[in-house]
Amino acid sequence: MKRNLVKLSDNVYDLAIVGGGIYGACIAWEASLRGLSVALVEKADFGSATSANSLKIIHGGLRYLQTADFKRMRESIHERTTLMRIAPHLVHPLPVLIPTYRRGMKGKEALYLAMKINDLIGCDRNRFEDPQKHIPNGRIISKQECQHLLPNIYSQGLTGGAIFHDAQVYNSERLTLSFLHSAEEIGAVVTNYVEVIGFLQTGDCVTGVQAKDILTGEKFEIRAKTVVNTCGPWINRVLSLAKPQQQAKIPFAKAMNLVLRRSLFETYAVGLSGSSNYCNHNSSRFLFIAPWRGKSIVGTYYTTCDRDPDNFQVTETDIHNFLEQINQTYPTANLNREDVAFVHKGLLPQAKVNSQTREPLLSKHYQLRDHSQEGLKGLISVVGVKYTTARDVAKKTVDLIFQSWRQKSPKSVSAKTPIYGGQIESFDTFLHDAINQAPYGLSREVMQSLVYNYGSTYPRVLEYLDPSEELAIVKAEVLYAVHEEMAQKLSDVILRRTDLGSAGHPSNKILRLCAETMGAELGWSNAKIQQEFQEVNKVYPNLSLTEV
Repeated sequence: MKRNLVKLSDNVYDLAIVGGGIYGACIAWEASLRGLSVALVEKADFGSATSANSLKIIHGGLRYLQTADFKRMRESIHERTTLMRIAPHLVHPLPVLIPTYRRGMKGKEALYLAMKINDLIGCDRNRFEDPQKHIPNGRIISKQECQHLLPNIYSQGLTGGAIFHDAQVYNSERLTLSFLHSAEEIGAVVTNYVEVIGFLQTGDCVTGVQAKDILTGEKFEIRAKTVVNTCGPWINRVLSLAKPQQQAKIPFAKAMNLVLRRSLFETYAVGLSGSSNYCNHNSSRFLFIAPWRGKSIVGTYYTTCDRDPDNFQVTETDIHNFLEQINQTYPTANLNREDVAFVHKGLLPQAKVNSQTREPLLSKHYQLRDHSQEGLKGLISVVGVKYTTARDVAKKTVDLIFQSWRQKSPKSVSAKTPIYGGQIESFDTFLHDAINQAPYGLSREVMQSLVYNYGSTYPRVLEYLDPSEELAIVKAEVLYAVHEEMAQKLSDVILRRTDLGSAGHPSNKILRLCAETMGAELGWSNAKIQQEFQEVNKVYPNLSLTEV
């Protein structure tokens, strides 16, 4: 991917997309596949806001059984299968274990029925060839087996457990990038660090956007037949640029997931129910703890948020409250602040606030808003609620765009078209071959990391490898990120282009190497290198001495 602002301003596009998170990325890919010319701009880095807060679970929608929402469940199972098919290097099956207690909705009988319905609704989930992506039927286990698999689980009232499979994304940031890469390869123009500061309008019709390059301050115009607003929590602000009198604003809730320094459960993701007592009220939440890259990721903690999305933050009080909740639900964890390696945070659409607990209740359904019905043609807003179904919402969005043009929509092929790095027929075979054919004596761990992050395109990273260099593979990834993936800041590399820092601090030695390598390529001064280094370190408060 190359940053080309001249190309953005010199053409008239079918579609201008504002926002480069997972929804914008999927729409860019979907629209490009159907032959549309696409421009996409992101005011920060791609996938750097709420899309980076994913719990890394690609949900099959089992929880929708509680409301008998079989349609959404079917959609989620289909999208889980689709992502494993088109991004086989990034999305993998994940076994999940839910302990059962006594009777009722959390008992063995209810979960037995849930497993059967889940398998029935997802009966076609294994209709592709790669055996590594097989999703087994769910099953109920005894109390003894549950205690064997989870030896430290709370045992009072324990009756057994339910085991089923969902999927997990190894690196959600690279999944977003892969969609953008794919769109760019077939003609889309995508650019980070470009902010939309206004709309081009002719009467009641939007004809494009006014934009500003954050890095240089240069202003320019992007003309398009339709503009799609996929700005997540910034959607209200962007709409106000076109509709200053807009009244109906979408509220957002703060969401937080914690990455722990240690793995609480080695093999299974574990779902636990428990009560907590915060802010003088009682609430019951479902806690999800998943093994991820040798650590645990725990989520999700929600609170209301009335702050501007540019200024929202997770506080130490938020982290303390969540740790206390985890310890009450799973006392064996006995977590403290030093156990937290990283905090993922974001803002999600909020439906309302529970009047008794004051906790936010999240929106359950995505929104597609064609603003022509409000007197503003050529503008569509997309509000997503799930990472899992972003591709499906993108498909529906492009259908709506063609409908708004009164044109027949070409058939969508995105569910069966591998994205960047996804040209892999059998993941285990591909990984085995990569390890056995490792050049320059690269270790098994290095090759595994390359395959899981870059898939079939990992040889492109190795083109930047100088085996004589210390930490050669790290430097190669940095060079690849700068020259091929539009990395502009050190944080882009550490948090999103590589897996160096999204699960915890990579060490100051690694940070300095990355900063100096980027600086040499981008012409940074020593002061700029130090500034970038310090900005990344601020992402990791309360560092332990072992990290630096």
